[in-house]
Amino acid sequence: MHHDLTGTTPQMSRDKPESPRVTMDDLAKAAGVSKMTVSRALSGHPLVKTSTRERVLHLAEQHGFRLNIAARNLRQRSTRTIGVVIEMTPSHDRSMSEPYPLSLLGGIMQELTSHAYNMVLTTLPLFVASPPAVDGLILLGQGVHEDAVDMVQRTGLPYVIWGSVDGNEDHITIGSDNVAGGRIAADHLLGQGRRALAFIGDDKHLEIADRLRGFAARIDEAGATLVGQASSRFTREGGYDAARTLLAGGAVFDGVFASSDAIAMGVITCLRDAGHTVPDDVAVIGFDDAPGAALFTPSVSSIRQDWDRGGKLLAQKILALTKGAKPLSESMPVEIKARES
Repeated sequence: MHHDLTGTTPQMSRDKPESPRVTMDDLAKAAGVSKMTVSRALSGHPLVKTSTRERVLHLAEQHGFRLNIAARNLRQRSTRTIGVVIEMTPSHDRSMSEPYPLSLLGGIMQELTSHAYNMVLTTLPLFVASPPAVDGLILLGQGVHEDAVDMVQRTGLPYVIWGSVDGNEDHITIGSDNVAGGRIAADHLLGQGRRALAFIGDDKHLEIADRLRGFAARIDEAGATLVGQASSRFTREGGYDAARTLLAGGAVFDGVFASSDAIAMGVITCLRDAGHTVPDDVAVIGFDDAPGAALFTPSVSSIRQDWDRGGKLLAQKILALTKGAKPLSESMPVEIKARES
């Protein structure tokens, strides 16, 4: 192959898109330097003289040279990319535009970008079918009975999880203090004189189980009664159906703790359709402090978790792991946002 890049040979003509791609070896021979010098010049290495760097950059621009990023990452054994795997499968009922996981993703993206890392977003089924090349993984959601965690563990990659933090993790987990959130929800309802309480949520998920655990413990301490419990999908429709199931079963309650704000909105709608007023007949509190909670009628009282800080912590922990550090799991405090419901 002809390596005189200053000429206009057929192979190097800039007006022929079918020409063979210029390689780093070609640039090195044309510039009269080593391939290592070309590599350093292109990456702005301080050991390369300014005149040499400018000559290499000029030749690279003139002849359309492009770095082979995939090959470089393979040699360096680094992609500078973190994979974010969402345990849930987005659907019509539960879209990606909800605070979870959208607000978490915002914090993750901000933190990774500030450290010059890319982010690849995928769902668990897609990840299993076609895993991307990444340095580490952030798993959003532990899954039913932690099945999602088991799947990620098999990759052998560093990973951190958004989920339930109980102090006995075999892996790094970031999450809200869900047990405390359940206790706060109970205190809110008890403080309004409610004594016959119900819980709605899918406790096969560890975060939801922790919310129920804190809620039930506080009710028991106060001498009140947990009169009903129903599983629910993480949607308004799920909350509506679960509340209808409780009512159909004859449960009589004056307070409900719904494990998410979307579920709480469905519960309120069902109660109203059944002829109950909220909060006069039944008080309802949710979890998440989603933007829609304040806009709903009546506005939904909720337990707030700090999604943005959670996302940033997830990114910080996975970057530390990829660099060989040993970060710790972290549980974040929650607080109540009391509203009309």
